[in-house]
Amino acid sequence: MKKNIIIAAVLCLSLHTAAYSQDSTDIFYKHLKLDEVTVTGLTGTSLLSQTPSAISVADASTLRNRASSNIIDAIATVPGVSQVTTGSGISKPVIRGLGYNRVILMADGIRQEGQQWGDEHGIEVDAQTIGSAEILKGPASLMYGSDALAGVIILNPNPFPEPGTLTAGVSSEYQSNNGLAAYSLYQGGNRNGTVWDVRFTDKYAHAFRNAADGLVPGTQFRERAASGKIGLDRDWGFSRLTLGYYHLTPGMTEGYEEGELEGPTGYATELPFQQVHHYKAVLDNSFMVGPGSLKVLVGFQQNRRQEFEEEADEAELDFKLSTVNYDLRYTTDECGSGWKFATGVGGMYQQSDNLGEEVLIPAYRLFDAGLFATTTKNWDRLTMSGGLRFDVRHLESLFLEEKFDAFNRDYTGVTGSIGVVYSPTDRLNLRANVARGFRAPNLSELASNGVHEGTIRYEKGNNALNPEFSLQGDLGADLQLTRLSLTAALFCNRIDNYIYALRTGTVIDGYDEFRYDATDALLYGAEVSADYHPVHALHLGTDFSYVRGTFKSDDMPLIPAPKVGAEIKWEITHSGKTLNNCYLSLRGDHHFKQDHFLPGTETATTAYTLVGASAHTDILARGKKVAALTLIADNITDQVYFDHLSRLKYVGIRNPGRNITLKLELPLR
Repeated sequence: MKKNIIIAAVLCLSLHTAAYSQDSTDIFYKHLKLDEVTVTGLTGTSLLSQTPSAISVADASTLRNRASSNIIDAIATVPGVSQVTTGSGISKPVIRGLGYNRVILMADGIRQEGQQWGDEHGIEVDAQTIGSAEILKGPASLMYGSDALAGVIILNPNPFPEPGTLTAGVSSEYQSNNGLAAYSLYQGGNRNGTVWDVRFTDKYAHAFRNAADGLVPGTQFRERAASGKIGLDRDWGFSRLTLGYYHLTPGMTEGYEEGELEGPTGYATELPFQQVHHYKAVLDNSFMVGPGSLKVLVGFQQNRRQEFEEEADEAELDFKLSTVNYDLRYTTDECGSGWKFATGVGGMYQQSDNLGEEVLIPAYRLFDAGLFATTTKNWDRLTMSGGLRFDVRHLESLFLEEKFDAFNRDYTGVTGSIGVVYSPTDRLNLRANVARGFRAPNLSELASNGVHEGTIRYEKGNNALNPEFSLQGDLGADLQLTRLSLTAALFCNRIDNYIYALRTGTVIDGYDEFRYDATDALLYGAEVSADYHPVHALHLGTDFSYVRGTFKSDDMPLIPAPKVGAEIKWEITHSGKTLNNCYLSLRGDHHFKQDHFLPGTETATTAYTLVGASAHTDILARGKKVAALTLIADNITDQVYFDHLSRLKYVGIRNPGRNITLKLELPLR
């Protein structure tokens, strides 16, 4: 594998070298510059070119041009980002080899709090409400507290309409592999500083298929979501209220012997299955105070997850989790001296309840708070930023059943980061950053004791676990020429007390026992990507990502395989009278074999290559867009493969096969 990785890296670098030698005179490629991209995940709004941390941005067109069943599908092609999947309906983000409660996902301004500790627990977000995504790679505890050990995914909502306008429309989608059919209705407006947006989305899919297994029973799902936003934009700032509801009904695949797949394969909900309800209310305020702005945010979420195994009207497992989020921070604008400051306090309160007959974890109460301060200083060609944060988390068990031990734990953590960006020329940025992260153990790791039907194993917690602390160093560079955009990053991350589930070899009630333990871990890797324009309308893109994770004497679990990709994209027109923004693209991704895994818990995965293509056009009438049409073909060769992070791999089920997607958007005004 090392030889293959070296070859892939040489191919990437050879393309970059060839591109560097091109004549840099065509101003058409000015849009590639990073100094035109802003991000919101650091000290207020910052230019991407001035951020020392590794950040990737997936814009609206990137999200639109991906065939996906959920929002994590849509961003999992970003270098350094992958996903743990359970069929086609549930995906969990992984950043540089770390996932689960080590990744914070921000939506509607607050951290999304469902029950993301489980393999089969997805992200309760309607992808149609998302306008762009920012991926912060590496410890981000400084701004987001416990659990941001791997990084943060910030889902930015669709923007409100321009002042004085109303918008409305419908979008629809069909996917051939699992018969996914979806539609989304929206309406919004911006009148005299009053803004609003409402949306309803409905999506359903039958079982997916591949060339080896045929239709895979239990992989069907149904998703519905509704959301509404209303707010005021004034000279003093803004105030916005967001209300949301998300409902997912995924099937549950329990595993079958080779050649003996049988069971429900249609659209109908059949046993066993889950019901997930997620409610959200967020009040977000920003007030102009002195040389900066004061942010005051409070949110409420309630997540209800039920598992139905024997009866469709009686849940065996029934978890209810209620969360209150709060955030108070003051951020200054950059003053004449080049300094910018931010300080604040944020955290959450949680309480869970067990309402089903079976109980996997005890009910609990949690409260945490974090106090932080950051600063950024800009010179002519140098930007420095850093800060410190102190977090405290209190966690206690409630309403104990006989099989759980009572516990009451307090965790504290001091984190921080310091970084620098140096721009020796207008075209080149060099970055270096060091960050310390913190994560307190979750309830599943501390106190689980029972059969987890969703993962088909018996889990036992360990309430003696200590918090995880990480120290990560990042080096990066981005080069912006008129015909070339190049980024490269190296990272090394040491984690103390890394918590993981170890297969013990014991069988309890017919299920393999997994017990949580901790050890020190080391992760390191690299990401490279480039976009080269040899002529006006032709894009040649390439990207490569690699991460390796080790314990003292073993490999880490759930580390994605190295991957190299290449894309050719032809932009046909940007100024047509009937057809506009037309393009054709062809992409290939090679996933190397992954033979570094935790013995007894995982298995090796062979290499595979996936080929896809896509096309898009806007349709105009009298100079106005009346429709947008996108056609996407994934896994054109119908490759049979196991993704290393697919949970269904361990019950012998391959990933989905060939898939053709058709997307249609119709603006109604």
